[in-house]
Amino acid sequence: MEEVKPSLVAGKVYLIPTTLGDSAPLEVLPISIKRTIENTDYYIVENEKTARHFIKKVSPGKAQPSLHIESLNKFTDPATIPSFLEPCISGFDIGLLSEAGCPGIADPGAEVIKVAHEKRIQVVPLVGPSSILMAMMSSGMNGQNFAFNGYLPIDTSERRATIKNLEKISREKGQSQIFMETPYRNDKLLKELTRVLQKGTRLCIACDITLPTEYIKTKIVHEWSEIPVDLNKRPTIFIIQA
Repeated sequence: MEEVKPSLVAGKVYLIPTTLGDSAPLEVLPISIKRTIENTDYYIVENEKTARHFIKKVSPGKAQPSLHIESLNKFTDPATIPSFLEPCISGFDIGLLSEAGCPGIADPGAEVIKVAHEKRIQVVPLVGPSSILMAMMSSGMNGQNFAFNGYLPIDTSERRATIKNLEKISREKGQSQIFMETPYRNDKLLKELTRVLQKGTRLCIACDITLPTEYIKTKIVHEWSEIPVDLNKRPTIFIIQA
């Protein structure tokens, strides 16, 4: 009787959080991240150079030549994404890395995760830092009802209109409104917020989360207009609640 070989077990896609800055990975990441990286040779990342640097810091003994890395960024053709998951079909696990924080949250990795579900590939989220959630946790604002709005419009008039609308929604629904900005435009956004928002609206600024320079403060807008703070080129989350 011919021996029947067991069917090949598909690999999994591990969502591997990274640090939010240049800090020692295992000071902010659980040991499960290290175990996963040591057992995984296939990766989908935003930037190959920084991904290799992160992997080496977490697992110094891992052989870099053994890594198979696909890049996922604004230049990636969406039609190529399904091919990135072919190792899973062959039984290999894949690690999905963000540049900072959790894959799929304000991150292009969401497209890979979408395709993985379509292909019935198991997706495994691992514990790690999310600047959005950590800012919300420490803001003292409504953690029962909040919304993340990504980046605000660049155009001045559109940005002001968006800020006013978010404040209106917050007031009507009691909902905390979270958003972010490109780091080199943080100071400009803060000035805009102090001009456009009502003086009594609460504003949380959460900057350099998990880093030695971490700065998290919640004050009313009127107070922020009188406080000198330098946010230039520092990763920052803004939260308002009217």
